[in-house]
Amino acid sequence: MAQGTVQVTHTGTSRWRRRTGEYASLAAALEAAADGDILTIAPGTYRENLIVARAVTLRGPEGSLGSVRIAPVDGVPLTVRASATIQDLHVEGQDTTAPAVLVEDGTPELLDLRVVTRSAAGIEVRGGGARPTVRRCTVDNPAGVGVGIIDGAGGVFEECEVVAAGQSGISVRGGAHPRLERCRVHHTSGSGLSVTGEGSGLEAFGCEVYEIKGTGVQIASRATAHLTDSSVHRTSADGITLDTDAVLTLSDCDIHDIPENAIDLRSRSVLTLTRSTVRRFGRNGLSVWDPGTRVDANQCEIHDSTGDYPAVWISDGATAVLDSCRLHDVPDALFVLDRGSRVDVVDSDLSQVRNTAVSVSDGATAQLDDCRIREASTGAWFRDHGSGGTLNSCTIDSVQTGVIVTKGADPTIERCTVTSPAEAGFYVSAEGRGTFHNCRVTGSGGYGFHVMDGCRSTLTRCRTERCARGGYEFAEDGPVAEDCTSDESGVLTPPVEPLPVLTATHSGGVLGAVPPQPTAAPAVGEPPATPPRASEAVLGELDTLVGLESVKREVRALTDMIEVGRRRKEAGLKAASVRRHLVFTGSPGTGKTTVARLYGEILHSLGVLERGHLVEVSRVDLVGEHIGSTAIRTQEAFDRARGGVLFIDEAYALSPEDSGRDFGKEAIDTLVKLMEDHREAVVVIVAGYTAEMERFLSVNPGVASRFSRTITFSDYVPEELLRIVEQQAEEQEYRLGEGTGEALLKYFTALPKGPAFGNGRTARQTFESMVERHAGRVAQLPQTSTDDLTLLYPDDLPELP
Repeated sequence: MAQGTVQVTHTGTSRWRRRTGEYASLAAALEAAADGDILTIAPGTYRENLIVARAVTLRGPEGSLGSVRIAPVDGVPLTVRASATIQDLHVEGQDTTAPAVLVEDGTPELLDLRVVTRSAAGIEVRGGGARPTVRRCTVDNPAGVGVGIIDGAGGVFEECEVVAAGQSGISVRGGAHPRLERCRVHHTSGSGLSVTGEGSGLEAFGCEVYEIKGTGVQIASRATAHLTDSSVHRTSADGITLDTDAVLTLSDCDIHDIPENAIDLRSRSVLTLTRSTVRRFGRNGLSVWDPGTRVDANQCEIHDSTGDYPAVWISDGATAVLDSCRLHDVPDALFVLDRGSRVDVVDSDLSQVRNTAVSVSDGATAQLDDCRIREASTGAWFRDHGSGGTLNSCTIDSVQTGVIVTKGADPTIERCTVTSPAEAGFYVSAEGRGTFHNCRVTGSGGYGFHVMDGCRSTLTRCRTERCARGGYEFAEDGPVAEDCTSDESGVLTPPVEPLPVLTATHSGGVLGAVPPQPTAAPAVGEPPATPPRASEAVLGELDTLVGLESVKREVRALTDMIEVGRRRKEAGLKAASVRRHLVFTGSPGTGKTTVARLYGEILHSLGVLERGHLVEVSRVDLVGEHIGSTAIRTQEAFDRARGGVLFIDEAYALSPEDSGRDFGKEAIDTLVKLMEDHREAVVVIVAGYTAEMERFLSVNPGVASRFSRTITFSDYVPEELLRIVEQQAEEQEYRLGEGTGEALLKYFTALPKGPAFGNGRTARQTFESMVERHAGRVAQLPQTSTDDLTLLYPDDLPELP
């Protein structure tokens, strides 16, 4: 058969029609063909606009896939209006206002077509009578839509691929309703799948949408879609969006590697999510907005966020149900915001959450039943007035704080257990309320239940065990507590008497108990109630410290001012106001922490501080990961230091030069207010490198005004470092042998004094290294004398770094 000809095999029953003919053009062959005829096209390029109006078979020669090109200069290259079979053709279109392949009627089969075009659409199925079956077809259309199904059309697309599209990969609108099976859509400049308009729908099975410059799947304007065993990944915008009464069902799907929201719903849309996975997303895994918008998720997993946003976000009156789901490895697991918004979580796991597992705010409601929260900063946080809900039969394990209730929030917590929180099990502050029934806290690093001033919580049948700071810490006129028990967990030795039963009778501090009461030892981490040392005795210890002459003078001068002020007050005279807060500047290892401890003890001995103990913190102890948590951490640190000294090391880290979204300012603001409100209860000392502390004070005038003076701790000179080593040797019953002192002086003189230089710490580490080298040397001796065991020689010095 010659190139450019068409062979038509007539298959009619009449004998005279059983013949084969050849035609010079496709149009002529189609005109001569009847229903059931087979048209085999010779290889070549045909510049014709084909219209198939009969139920014929139109195909290229066997074994020459792609050898027949239908490529007119304009218009629609191939139009199908009958139940024909079109197979093994290469279709090219150039008209940006028309599709390359148009199906207008019938139930044709399009098999193994390759559509390479710059048309309005690669394949368009149009009209209620069009129901094609499209198998193994490929569309490459960087100028327009890949496949468009419109105006009530339908059809089945099997194992098809859109390899490029300038707009949507597959667009369904105008009441169309196709079915996709094992199709792939990628490298589009619009949505991968787009379903729009009332009555429009899509069913997809085993499909993949990826490498999309835009949204992966977009359902809008009362359209519906069902995706089963499909995946959406590597988009530039949201993975899946639903808008304006859209309805989507996802079953056994995988949504991953999305830089924005994995799934975003708005305007009364409804999503049903079953046995599906959402992972590696940059914003929210599920983002649900507006009244009437709803998500029902069952047996789903949301994990591995790559951004700083909650995994599930529900706001503006939206609702969600999570049943038997897992949320893990995310910054925050579940945020529900705004009045009317609600989430119900049943039999689900929330774990490995960097910040808050469940956050409820602005009047929203959360209901959690039989859920497990673990490895989070905060288990659940009910933030403000009108926010509430219920935690029922939940377990919270290995968190910083189990449940926080603040600013008038009023949840109900029933039969919940908090295990091993680093801080409080349940923390209520800022006029938070809450009802706690039959709850339990075990192994807390802080209090079991910590209820601050102005909070009216109700506790019934609660229990605490092994809480480091105590089972219950209540403010004056605080919560109502009935039938609550504690094992007096703040004591060093467990009591042997029966457990106390807590009642509503209390007077601030730790909740009162009905006798019998065990004799409580001092709380873990608190000093025993022993009489303070005299100030001169403490100053004497200060004098024994090596060097620090200017520091000693400053502390003595400050002590004298406080002492004379106390005596003047006793004599009925006016006493000068002495601000006791201090700034310590200097390099590490210069004795700042030691002097802070002694300063607290001096103020205790003078009656200025109730206890004089030292609480040392740094940025990590004060700054939380999200808004609000920093104020709570700072408040708790301040409370621990009440009656003593709060020592903030490297305080300049609270105000970094490039603060961005940093929450250090919140710690500073909270600290300034606490220092003003409780100026007699706590002494605050901020410490750090000299230059950094100067910058810190200059950019925070509110902080600078709270401190009376700055004390500078100078670096140790070699002679002072030698003296520290000599003190260490004396305390450990070692002696410096002949020439060792001189060797140490040379060693300390030559030692680099860069940022890593530790001053007194370096001297102590040097001594420890000498002891280790001495041990290695002496252990080889068959017999040893007292001198052998005690004398350190120059050879025992470590090598210079």
